[in-house]
Amino acid sequence: MIDILKKLQNGEIDILECENLIKANNILELDEIANIDIKRSQRAGFPEAIFSPSKDYDDLLSIIQKYYEENDDALIITKLDEARFEHLKEDLDSSLSLDYNKRGEILVINNQEKELKGSIGIITAGTSDINIAEEAKVIIEQGGCKAITSYDVGVAGIHRLFPKIAHMIEENVKAIVVCAGMEGALPSVVAGLVYVPVIGVPTSVGYGVGEGGFVALNSMLQSCAPGIAVVNIDNGFGAAVFALSIVRTQNEI
Repeated sequence: MIDILKKLQNGEIDILECENLIKANNILELDEIANIDIKRSQRAGFPEAIFSPSKDYDDLLSIIQKYYEENDDALIITKLDEARFEHLKEDLDSSLSLDYNKRGEILVINNQEKELKGSIGIITAGTSDINIAEEAKVIIEQGGCKAITSYDVGVAGIHRLFPKIAHMIEENVKAIVVCAGMEGALPSVVAGLVYVPVIGVPTSVGYGVGEGGFVALNSMLQSCAPGIAVVNIDNGFGAAVFALSIVRTQNEI
């Protein structure tokens, strides 16, 4: 970037060309394997994230290694199973700090502690939904927001839900992420009780017609309770980013 600005200062390029070069400089090309946004944390408020399951292990390793040739910011690896994490732990430079959430299957490299500002609630219908909720929790905290969690409070025992929601409202949460599989009813119930935005996350928990999370997805999309946004099946990451954007627009972080 300094070289680009010097060219502008010396009159070798104009302001428009300078802007384009700076934008291009923010993308790091990695041997035609991937394009990594090395300035995402400055622009979007949370680090660059890599979706790992569809990537060959050697490609994933190469992406991480070359990212840290040019950068020292945090990097998030999502949907990373424990076996692949253990493999990465052996192959990555020991100078890198690895913070792995086993339940959420999410790895934060060079985790940079932040002062948490603003609060977002996370609720799961059952214990089988916790892995998706934990993914959301990591992203929320990386975005500089406090995550207030309450797990296994679904409609099968709805009496468990009310005190947990009351606590979240007392803590002034700005949004609530609700993860549910099976029939996916919980986000509708929550949205009918609170005045803050609710983000429904259908999970791939269920059997029979509910297998794969499609019944939960359709149920959330069909909700009669206003104020619900719905993300894709098992997309805790996307739900967390959306919740962070809600908080950010309210100048909390």
